[in-house]
Amino acid sequence: MTFSIVAWDAASGMTGVGVATKHLAVGSLVPHARPGVGAVATQANTNPYFGPWGLDRLEQLQRQSEGEQGAEEVLASLLHDDPGRDGRQVMLVDAEGRSAAWTGPDCAGIAAHRCYPGFAVAGNFLASDLVLLAMAEAYMAAERQGLSLEERLLLALEAGESHGGDHRGRQSAALLVMHRESYPHCDFRVDHHPEPLVALREILDHTEHDYYTGFRAGLPTTLGLAQPCAPQPAGDMPMRA
Repeated sequence: MTFSIVAWDAASGMTGVGVATKHLAVGSLVPHARPGVGAVATQANTNPYFGPWGLDRLEQLQRQSEGEQGAEEVLASLLHDDPGRDGRQVMLVDAEGRSAAWTGPDCAGIAAHRCYPGFAVAGNFLASDLVLLAMAEAYMAAERQGLSLEERLLLALEAGESHGGDHRGRQSAALLVMHRESYPHCDFRVDHHPEPLVALREILDHTEHDYYTGFRAGLPTTLGLAQPCAPQPAGDMPMRA
């Protein structure tokens, strides 16, 4: 029901997912990412647990192996633990830029994936095999131009859509990008729209406006914070108007 891309950007340390589909609210279940760890997209007969489980396992394995193991090993463990694996489609990318993917034999329509250094693309119910190739080429071209990760992800989705995308049509799309903080660098969702990628492009364009860049610049960051404040006794809590 979906075409998507996961990516890790070595230069910035950002990681994220872009996804579009003919289904409602794709951003609520498919994309998952964690700063310093990687990203996961879980789709087709979606297993939402692949997101948190995959990221937890990636984080633990990367720490235990000092970065020597990652996406491939975690993918194998997720599939081993899931009896419904034949209907699943899942992609992972880790903090070393290694990507891995699975397209189960029971995924519907034209279903496939492609893995590259630093990113992977996948889809099911595709209009044609050209969808994934167009996505990969658009992402790599945008990377060579030095564009931001969120821009690269959206350009990949737009390229996939230009080659037919999900052959059933379009309904929702999402971009999720994590950087250093535990809150998202961007988490933009179009849950129900006749042209979700057009709407998503409009949202991304607005992130360049002063009102938004100024707001983001004022958010607290881990680099600018001291140790968390200790809880105050109830009697010492400041009064609020």
